[in-house]
Amino acid sequence: MTNTVVTWKDREAMVHPAGNVVAALVPELRSALREALAKGVNEMIIDFADVAMVDSTGLGLLISAHNSIGKTGGRLAVIHASKEIMNLFQSMRIHQHFSVSESGVNAQ
Repeated sequence: MTNTVVTWKDREAMVHPAGNVVAALVPELRSALREALAKGVNEMIIDFADVAMVDSTGLGLLISAHNSIGKTGGRLAVIHASKEIMNLFQSMRIHQHFSVSESGVNAQ
């Protein structure tokens, strides 16, 4: 089991998955994201610094989180995405739904 870490600053949650965002590890990340939403965050930043791979289940989780936070007027961003993950998000047009960056800057 990995340990997803969530840090808080006002109504912003910084989520650090401790491993790949794949089917086997999605339940833990889903719990962390739901907890953040329940606490009323209006900005959720997911730091992919330790993520090398995302599968279809992981993509589904990110889209679901984006939709959920969007219903409350908030926003989701992914930072520190690898080139491979950036290419995946661009080919699937995920980057058109929420901010994705290779750096720590989460542009609007």
